[in-house]
Amino acid sequence: MSSPRPLSAEQSAFFKEEGYLIVPDVFDPTDLEPVREALHREIAKKAAELKRDGKLTNLHEDLAFDLRLAAIQQDSKENGEAIIRHLEGLRGGGFHARELFEVIAHPKLLAKVGALLATDEIVASSVYRIRPKLPNSGRGIVPWHQDSGYFAEHCDTQLIITCWVPLVNATVENGCMQILPRVHRGKVAKHHTGGNAGFLVIKDEDLPDDPHKAITAACPRGGVVFMTNRTPHCSTPNTSDHIRWSIDLRFQSAETPSNVGLEPAVLNQAGRADEAFYEKVSVACYPPEADFLVASKRTPERVTDYAEYARRREIYDRTQTDFSAYRRWRQDAPATV
Repeated sequence: MSSPRPLSAEQSAFFKEEGYLIVPDVFDPTDLEPVREALHREIAKKAAELKRDGKLTNLHEDLAFDLRLAAIQQDSKENGEAIIRHLEGLRGGGFHARELFEVIAHPKLLAKVGALLATDEIVASSVYRIRPKLPNSGRGIVPWHQDSGYFAEHCDTQLIITCWVPLVNATVENGCMQILPRVHRGKVAKHHTGGNAGFLVIKDEDLPDDPHKAITAACPRGGVVFMTNRTPHCSTPNTSDHIRWSIDLRFQSAETPSNVGLEPAVLNQAGRADEAFYEKVSVACYPPEADFLVASKRTPERVTDYAEYARRREIYDRTQTDFSAYRRWRQDAPATV
């Protein structure tokens, strides 16, 4: 079997200059079918549980993956939100089936990520998200932000790559992203809390460039949108009749601060590590969630397998420690965005 294709020199140069890169054929669409099917099964499982509890009557079993959750939500917003919360978990790690891990650790994806990071030592960063953007739902509209707005300040100058992977074709109609190019080398903009669905917001006056200069990041199923952690982006409304499913994954060099190998129990309730711990390890860029080594030529025996990945996700997902290592923003964003 031939090795997965890395990026071309032109693609890597484009990413470095523009702060993003859209690659339409990272995966064959069939590569993503297992995770789509696994998500569909998980929706069915939770819907059946809600029916047993007397909260849901119509399971909408005849509807396809990109329609079923929207129909359940249309019948009952409460049931739809319950399923979404179940998939997301406390901080995004609720759904961590083997099929999702196989996307995160897929050689085709890691070949591209390694080219952008210029390393074979790759850590899957601690925060990833499952994104079911339902039709005509305000919850799926994500305001302008940089991913670094969610990360610790000591990681502002680090490169953490977001890989946005659509599980259906992402179009203008179903709410693909908008991206501000060529401003990622500047500082992290001022963010505010209190935005739609709890998202951070960069107000228009604080954006590092005119939002009218944004590009539309339409991307087919099988493609990936790569962005830096300082690339401003937002997500537009879904005006279609189907769900715009996507997952966003994050990767960084093993040299970037992480919590690889760290159990959350070593952190105290004040959100700070013991002094002896600070002498040995720097605080992760997003400490509430679990980092794991996903590729290494130097120490391949330390690469995380599915069982360890699932164990770490579960431990971090249920740990309710108030980590204070990452930045706090003022709660004065507009009420609606």
